[in-house]
Amino acid sequence: MPVKNRFAELQDEITAWRRDIHENPEILFETHRTSALVAEKLQEFGCDEVVTGIGRTGVVGVIKGKADTSGKVIGLRADMDALPIHEQTGLDYASKTPGAMHACGHDGHTAMLLGAAKYLSETRNFDGTVVVIFQPAEEGGGGAKVMCDDGLMDRWGVQEVYGLHNWPGQPLGTFAIRPGSFFAATDQFDITFEGRGGHAAKPHETVDTTVLAAQAVLALQTIASRNADPVHQIVVSVTSFETSSKAFNVIPQKVQIKGTVRTMSGEMRDLAEKRINEVCTGIAATFGGTADVTYHRGYPVMVNHEEQTEFAAKVAASVAGSCEDAPLVMGGEDFAFMLEERPGAYILMGNGDTAMVHHPEYNFNDDAIPAGCSWWAEIVEQRMPAA
Repeated sequence: MPVKNRFAELQDEITAWRRDIHENPEILFETHRTSALVAEKLQEFGCDEVVTGIGRTGVVGVIKGKADTSGKVIGLRADMDALPIHEQTGLDYASKTPGAMHACGHDGHTAMLLGAAKYLSETRNFDGTVVVIFQPAEEGGGGAKVMCDDGLMDRWGVQEVYGLHNWPGQPLGTFAIRPGSFFAATDQFDITFEGRGGHAAKPHETVDTTVLAAQAVLALQTIASRNADPVHQIVVSVTSFETSSKAFNVIPQKVQIKGTVRTMSGEMRDLAEKRINEVCTGIAATFGGTADVTYHRGYPVMVNHEEQTEFAAKVAASVAGSCEDAPLVMGGEDFAFMLEERPGAYILMGNGDTAMVHHPEYNFNDDAIPAGCSWWAEIVEQRMPAA
């Protein structure tokens, strides 16, 4: 694999950083130790500027090239946070924090971007400025939006932004990408049905919320099967069903259901929100009850920009020999917020034959480090070539 020789030399050092971060996972915005480690390394590398506290616990480093005649400024982003999962890998460097684990490879993303930052600080073989962005709270906290709201893009004049995610099941060190909609919008719904509780032996005297809610769970599946155009992607999943009474002989006064909606377009997103309200309030009224529907819009659809995607694929091919077409992903990614602020692209890098992300036995594959670091570095050197 034609990766930069320097990253083969640095692999053991980058691996040690990665495993240290893995051993000390931090969730959402609580990435205090990780952020401090990142800031310390960036300062050691000789970055021209290192700023902490962007987006609460985010870290930004600035590296200037040998020249700045191009006036270009490129952002490279890695996420730092872990997941609330109890690790079951049995590794020597497994999580030391009960109930927290790097189960999505953000430890690898952070270490690889640190490796790229070290190389770029050493060589500065480019004409322009690099802004390395280390982001907290990708896993549900919207850390990308919080950093953008803190003025990330404007403060450093970022013109384009690029992100990367490891991908289990994809051959190690290979790359895959697609233009346009890539990762889904991720919304949540929370619905409380209320009827009239009572004795289970006298259902005729009640408005049975269990039956009511069960009908709603089934009816919600028709949003995808009967309301949405079949050529569009939409997922409506009910993932929680809780009654206000756990007794065997009580018909509960209330039932609460929760779930998620995944869509690839604003049209489908609007349809899902509208129909969830209509279906649940309609069924509740039919049975003589009520439905209180809360619909929360989370991360938007992540949309890769055409020109930057073509460039990112060309860079990936220069590193790995080729770049494949990636499938649509119904998972969410808050890098979407950065791509709403600036043109850019997000790429998948193969993690090899490992457990899937968000699994308690997942582990980032350290053998992918040279490929990932090389992609980051080549994005800079090819987009802003030195004279």
